[in-house]
Amino acid sequence: VPGCSKNTWSEKAENNIDPNFTYLPVFIKPAQYSGYYNGHANSLLWPLFHYFPSYAEYNADHYEQYGQVNEHFAHSLLKHLLPGDTVWIHDYHLLALPQLLRNEMPELTIGFFLHIPFPSYEIFRLLPRSWQQEHLKGLLGADMIGFHTMDYASHFLQSI
Repeated sequence: VPGCSKNTWSEKAENNIDPNFTYLPVFIKPAQYSGYYNGHANSLLWPLFHYFPSYAEYNADHYEQYGQVNEHFAHSLLKHLLPGDTVWIHDYHLLALPQLLRNEMPELTIGFFLHIPFPSYEIFRLLPRSWQQEHLKGLLGADMIGFHTMDYASHFLQSI
């Protein structure tokens, strides 16, 4: 998500982009972005994964928008990926993306790094069961998943 309008991106991209890299902005509708980012990702996953369950806000519409935005990322990327490419995905905003890409292009090499704690199962299970399963299934689409500590990796393994 570039954090600017399509027009601003186009204006700046012409002059400031290193020709050695390919940049692919993914534009999201503002209302959908709010539910995805401010809602599910930052009002539920972030506090829960940081052991603040009393701050977690459960909202089915935000969960739905989170899934839709992850699908939008997948569709945007798949137009440009080739079998055998390597894709690195970062953080809790895109937990579903590894499996979405894997479903469409099994030949990809997919890495994922979680930049926040992965909580113990006792905390992770506070998510509705179907949400737990979808988030875990999404991560399991990656060939490699990175965590900050062995404890976080252990918590993930206990959850799966």
